[in-house]
Amino acid sequence: MISQTDAEHMTAALRGSLDALRGRRIFVTGGTGFVGSWLLEAFAHANRSQQLGAQLIALTRDAARFRERAPHLAGDPAISLHGGDATSFTFPPGEFAFVIHAATETQVAPGVERPLGSLDADLAATRRVLEFARAAGTRRLLFTSSGAAYGPQPGALTHMPEIFTGAPLTTDVSAGYGHGKRASEFACFSYARLFGFTAVVARLFAFVGAYLPLDANFAVGNFIGDALAGRPIRIAGDGTPRRSYLYGADLAVWLWTLLLSGESGRIYNVGSPHDLSIRELAEAVAAATGASAGIEIGRTPVPGAPPARYVPDTARAESELGLRTAVGLHDGIRRTFDWHRARGGA
Repeated sequence: MISQTDAEHMTAALRGSLDALRGRRIFVTGGTGFVGSWLLEAFAHANRSQQLGAQLIALTRDAARFRERAPHLAGDPAISLHGGDATSFTFPPGEFAFVIHAATETQVAPGVERPLGSLDADLAATRRVLEFARAAGTRRLLFTSSGAAYGPQPGALTHMPEIFTGAPLTTDVSAGYGHGKRASEFACFSYARLFGFTAVVARLFAFVGAYLPLDANFAVGNFIGDALAGRPIRIAGDGTPRRSYLYGADLAVWLWTLLLSGESGRIYNVGSPHDLSIRELAEAVAAATGASAGIEIGRTPVPGAPPARYVPDTARAESELGLRTAVGLHDGIRRTFDWHRARGGA
């Protein structure tokens, strides 16, 4: 369970916007991952406090695990779990005015059964969701894409805007994830135009907050895991890449706002524009958590080499929808650390 502070922050930020959900049904894929868990937390608190009378159906591949990890969400009378995989789930009956497609296959390596790897998996899931939206009379659909859809960020570009026309290289066979997101975006906009519903795309960058894994390929999660275990904070590379981190409560506010108010056929970056190096991130984690075991850096930086960047320009979401970064990085790291510590470092 998230803190009352986070729950109240999300409800206050969304107050009024969520009236569109009153008495409606919402279908969410990926509802039990990091992004989905924050979406459900925001929905559950707002639905109760504002007496929306809405119902949310969350697709999950492992309902039993989710009930163990988040019993307060699984037991909420307004939330139902629907078992299945995003590529092949059976359609729940009835109409669903709103759909959020947040399921993703982060790493699916190319193989004999699925030669296109992540591209094939992501697009198959998106097509299934779009067929469901078509059958369910959906009015508005939000697809959570990724900044990976831009391809490598040019060194001279400090913040990636939505108008950047770059893309993953077609010669890079490891870029299936980014290609899959681009193809899925195209599918969403194509279906929306043909079948008369609104589609909005959120290109997600990097985040911190409750539910973030501490043992996956997320630097801030790994660093918090090191701090919890009393280990030195370990940087595998040279510490120069630049990233930015949006807190989970802000993420949920941004995504619900995009679903309900985003312009049809539009892409919005979702993330923080306040960037820092990975080394500075490690130092921020140490400062926010009180870690004292030091920082270890795996490689020496190459003199004069430009840093790799993965940082969004969020001016579009800020100017068009009034979205802001409300929770700073230090506070976000501390809240994430406290949440995991209360759960025994899980």
